[in-house]
Amino acid sequence: MDLNTLWFILVAVLLAGYAVLDGFDLGVGVLHLFTREEDAKRVNLKAIGPVWDGNEVWLLTGGGAMFAAFPAVYATVFSGFYLALMLLLLALILRAVSMEFRNLVDSPRWHQAWDLAFGIGSLLPSILFGVAVGNVLRGVPVDEGGNWTGSFLGLLNPYSILVGLLSLAAFVTHGALYLRLKADGAHAGRMGKVAMASWVGWAVLYAAATVATGIVSPQLFKTGHPLFWVFSLLLAAGLAGVPVMLRKGRDLLAFLASAVTLVAMIAHAGLGLFPRLVPSITHLDYSLTIYNASSTPRTLAVMLVIALIGMPLVIGYTAVIYRIFRGKVTAQSQGY
Repeated sequence: MDLNTLWFILVAVLLAGYAVLDGFDLGVGVLHLFTREEDAKRVNLKAIGPVWDGNEVWLLTGGGAMFAAFPAVYATVFSGFYLALMLLLLALILRAVSMEFRNLVDSPRWHQAWDLAFGIGSLLPSILFGVAVGNVLRGVPVDEGGNWTGSFLGLLNPYSILVGLLSLAAFVTHGALYLRLKADGAHAGRMGKVAMASWVGWAVLYAAATVATGIVSPQLFKTGHPLFWVFSLLLAAGLAGVPVMLRKGRDLLAFLASAVTLVAMIAHAGLGLFPRLVPSITHLDYSLTIYNASSTPRTLAVMLVIALIGMPLVIGYTAVIYRIFRGKVTAQSQGY
């Protein structure tokens, strides 16, 4: 276990944490597009209002870790995904602003405009994150010098779009399960039905993506590695556990099963990629790996010390906030 491998694992952990935490935020935002009652809309916003900004810290930390540990990957991917990343940032900004501005003016049209902005600002990232992951799993056009040689339209290939739809279904399910925990009455009942329906889409899309991955990137299936089967078991148990726990009325366990599934999906992808970070579709030998794209050993060591100090603070803050704001929310409660 060297420093390069440790940083690969750390970046994967940060991305998994983001998927679990901000995944339900994004899912709630997508569901907000289809929410009609004003009280239910207020519950949606209040359910994530105290935690959404803290959840996004995991994305910022993951991006910072990638920049510090693997700057060549950061440079190559960000240059190739530039337009997509600008669209993603615009959507995230629009989403944040809409949550703060929505209730500043007591006007139905004002509310509707910001509700639409909030929904679109959640829908686009839910798809774009998956499209980005799909492109990485498929391989991106990188030449021998680590330079991007593709185009923006090349990112919109069938496989990556399929993974984008998979991430959308997963986040919608995760968000519905979170609202099932936080809402009450009829809204909670509706979210239970939505979670069951979107779970079906999640399962079907995951099966389709698995078959497509076997065709597009068969090298990702490292069946000879014991962790492959560990992650497969966790994924199957988590995915199957969602509807089982929902039918039993164990809402928290259903949400945790969804979280386990998301983590297992990312762990599977990480195991398949390792030691590559950005596979080259031009030729696998041109791929950016944890060794040819990393910072110096001294930088990795210094950053690891900083991470070992900072990560417990992030985890502790997250735990405290969720404890403080635990329990149900109502349209009449304070806040958003």
